[in-house]
Amino acid sequence: MSINCIRTLIEKANEICPDKIAIIDGQKQLTFGELYKKVNQIARYFSELKLESGSRIGIYSHKGSEQVIAILALLSTEYIFVPISRLLKPEQVEHIVKDCNIKCIITDKAKIKNIDEIKYDGKIVTYEAIERDIVSFEEIYKCCSDVYTCNIGDYKNAAITYSFGVSGFPKGIVITHRNLIDSARVVSQYLHLKSDDVISGTLPFILDYGLNQIFCAIYNNATLAIHSLVLPADFFNHLINDKVTILPLMPPHITQMFEGDIKRIPNPKLLVNLRIVTSSGGKITPKMINDIEERYPNAQFFSMHGLTEAFRSTYLDPSQLKIRPNSIGKPIPGVEIHILNEQGFECKPREIGELIHRGGYIYKGYWKSKEDTQKRLQSIQILKNIVNLEGDLTDEIVVCSGDFVYRDEEDYIYFVSRKDDMIKSCGFRISPYEIESVVHDRVIDIAQCAVFSIENEKTEEEIVMVYSAKRELPKNEILFELKKHLPNHMIPTIIIYKEKLPVTSPSEGKIDKEVLKKQVLEVR
Repeated sequence: MSINCIRTLIEKANEICPDKIAIIDGQKQLTFGELYKKVNQIARYFSELKLESGSRIGIYSHKGSEQVIAILALLSTEYIFVPISRLLKPEQVEHIVKDCNIKCIITDKAKIKNIDEIKYDGKIVTYEAIERDIVSFEEIYKCCSDVYTCNIGDYKNAAITYSFGVSGFPKGIVITHRNLIDSARVVSQYLHLKSDDVISGTLPFILDYGLNQIFCAIYNNATLAIHSLVLPADFFNHLINDKVTILPLMPPHITQMFEGDIKRIPNPKLLVNLRIVTSSGGKITPKMINDIEERYPNAQFFSMHGLTEAFRSTYLDPSQLKIRPNSIGKPIPGVEIHILNEQGFECKPREIGELIHRGGYIYKGYWKSKEDTQKRLQSIQILKNIVNLEGDLTDEIVVCSGDFVYRDEEDYIYFVSRKDDMIKSCGFRISPYEIESVVHDRVIDIAQCAVFSIENEKTEEEIVMVYSAKRELPKNEILFELKKHLPNHMIPTIIIYKEKLPVTSPSEGKIDKEVLKKQVLEVR
């Protein structure tokens, strides 16, 4: 078996420190030995299903230790795991299930109803035993042997994670076993993670940033403390009771953490265990930096920038946070960043161009979307005016990110904008088209609508919907319908009625969102 896969890490942890706590999940704890046993039992069960190698298995459930076991078990087989956000509505789940032909779904009691609603006819496995003819983890633990061996190639596909693309439908990105372990390795290196660290599992285990916390914990024989971020008070109890030392977050979490009554925030003396806070997936504000610094006196704050097509591109050293808080930093180890202008040359300092990611951590491409793959993953020939391409060895792939950035005179990089009109709100990438489609399909009295965003310090971007109709509709009626078909983070917070929407030109008839955005900002 390749040394470059997560399965190897699980086996080594079982050999080196079987009695060390691997997972804390509320009152439940699992040692590395216990984790290894359970992972083997679930992996053995799935391997005996005799599904075709590379078959996709969906994980659609709440976050918890059983979800981690499911992920690690599938990474111990030749199947591909597909994490599905529990926030998605049935029609969105159905799209993912059909898009990658999911053969089996691992789920919990709460999500069975949604799976039934989409009339899924594949195999279902639940964590808990239920009053239906469905196999559960509980039964597998009682019946299946924990003797299990496997041989996995690091070049093989390990996961398909789904996020919303410009087209409005979730797009799957294919990640290999090598990608997962390389990501854990590089993060462990620049964060200087240790075996006595306790890593907070606050982020959802559906995209690479959240999943990376699982793999970093195993890579370092450290402890993963799982927590679902619901109430800020519970969150601080999690940090204190679980003795968390590493805290990965997204910007909206930081805002939420310090909102409301300041009296409920613990004295900084109770939070001295925390030594590292990381953030990715959005803009960091000065208030966020000050709040972290004030409440976590011993913590270093790492701001990071990743891509859909590559795990991570840059990070900002904590020593630079106060000096250049708006910078996304410099390349992570193993990555080369070029900023390309329209003429195909490296941009000069302060000149804006497209971020090109060269080197490690590049994913395999988009699932069943050759067009998207070719758009973002291009030949290194695109850098022919910058790098020396010798010996005709030009089949290397780089990521054309679609991010517009610039460098300062000291080579620190700054994010400017995105090529597309994707919205980033509450840590999610949101497609305006997805929301517009639901409006057109479900709110029949609306003739036209346009969805876009405006800046908001708390949520990064605030979702705005402007619509035209024969008459103004009650806002509550629109929200009631949208909430039936969209997760909460995709619900517009500003809804505006206009008798007629502006268009870019009479012949084209395309709604002019820039004009609408300007009008909204003028009245705020």
